[in-house]
Amino acid sequence: MAGTSQVFRHLALVLVALASIGAKAPEVGGQAPPFELTLVDGTKVSSADLRGQVVVLNFWATWCVPCKQELPTLDAYYAATSKFGLRVFAVTTEDSVPLSQLKRLFAAMHIAPVRKVRGPYATMSGVPTNYVIDRAGRLRYARAGAFDLDALNALLIPLLKEPTPPAAAPTA
Repeated sequence: MAGTSQVFRHLALVLVALASIGAKAPEVGGQAPPFELTLVDGTKVSSADLRGQVVVLNFWATWCVPCKQELPTLDAYYAATSKFGLRVFAVTTEDSVPLSQLKRLFAAMHIAPVRKVRGPYATMSGVPTNYVIDRAGRLRYARAGAFDLDALNALLIPLLKEPTPPAAAPTA
């Protein structure tokens, strides 16, 4: 019983910490919560940097069979459609092999490999987990499960055809 109360206490502390930093869980249809990605090469990319583009955050693991099928499809899709404003980021989960063992894979990929995510994005009920954010910064998709080419086309082509929203006017 003491273990249960410690778990609840820890959970309460986590919730208080999240509330204090304004972290809001991503909700499909709403504005995507801000994030910052640290790429494997150390470059930082924020959600603000990506405004006006369609963004896919793909959480995957090296041991995951559906991920091994999805990642090459995502990479080829990105290579073919990036010129239309698509950005895809592959977030390697912590239970994968060390990043140093993935250097050859990362060197062959077109999509950017991510080492760390700051923000309320994580795997859902399993990997792969994908989040898709439209050009206006709205979360349009958030689900565990692998994409195939048909699913990518059905979801992303309409989003890539949407106009880029005008830049926000500076506030005084």
